[in-house]
Amino acid sequence: MNIVFLDGDTLPAHTRLRQPRFEHQWVQHARTSPAELSARLADAEVVVVNKVRLDAQALAQAPRLRLIAVAATGTNHLDLAACRARGIVVSNIRHYAVHTVPEHTLALIFALRRSICAYRDAVRAGRWQAAGQFCFFDHPIRDLAGSTLGVIGDGVLGQSVARLGEALGMRVLMAAHKGRHGQGSLYTPFEQVLAESDVLSLHCPLTPETRHMIAAPEFAQMRRAPLLINTARGGLVDEAAVGPALAAGHISGAAFDVTEQEPPPADHPFMALLDRPDFILTPHVAWASQEATQALADQLIDNIEAFQRGAPVNVV
Repeated sequence: MNIVFLDGDTLPAHTRLRQPRFEHQWVQHARTSPAELSARLADAEVVVVNKVRLDAQALAQAPRLRLIAVAATGTNHLDLAACRARGIVVSNIRHYAVHTVPEHTLALIFALRRSICAYRDAVRAGRWQAAGQFCFFDHPIRDLAGSTLGVIGDGVLGQSVARLGEALGMRVLMAAHKGRHGQGSLYTPFEQVLAESDVLSLHCPLTPETRHMIAAPEFAQMRRAPLLINTARGGLVDEAAVGPALAAGHISGAAFDVTEQEPPPADHPFMALLDRPDFILTPHVAWASQEATQALADQLIDNIEAFQRGAPVNVV
């Protein structure tokens, strides 16, 4: 079986990727450009991919392809309809990030709520010595206990963040994405969550229904000037609207681990916010604890082996 990994550098070097326990040929590329796809797909029976886009045109260049093993959970970079039409099985990785993403989310919340980065930068700039006393109070510090956490998205990660919030003494409101209603008493309407939250954390997939679900009109509904945290998918928020929302006081801070285009270009709106004490951008690493990436790699090979046995698992 010919297996081709198109973008192996999307896994950290410390992650051990074991070889499948059946006869095969494994070819791994650090990354793959659109111009390189045709040659690399020509003989592939199994393609391992993280973020390389495989649309119908690309899939047409892979006549032997039987399995796409996604080295991630999201599949919005694949043409799933074309896969179905060709009978190509798509498997993905599930439940590997149940600790790392919620922990990264809470780290961002703590960093903003207690102005950790702002105080670190101030100390580096000599502000403590200039203060002339044992402390200084240039930036706001707020407790999380007693505040309201709004979680948009009720999957495994959203539920885990909600539990962590409850453990910290926060009131937690759960909502699905904008436009969904009638989900029962455990859910709060989307608009109410926007209005009542001190912290908003997004945990939705990116779909046509969720794209830009938070934009200028939604920012205007945020009466309590919450923190906005996105460790889910770029595109859930209109990124051009974040800077104006900070400037207008609609939100008191924002932290993103994802952007609509990754890496963001030099003229991306977030690049102009990096010196602000109320904004944090991390490079899509919420998923990437050592424990989580190893679990991902192990499950990736499990998926390939299950397919080879004729009993595919984690089928999208």
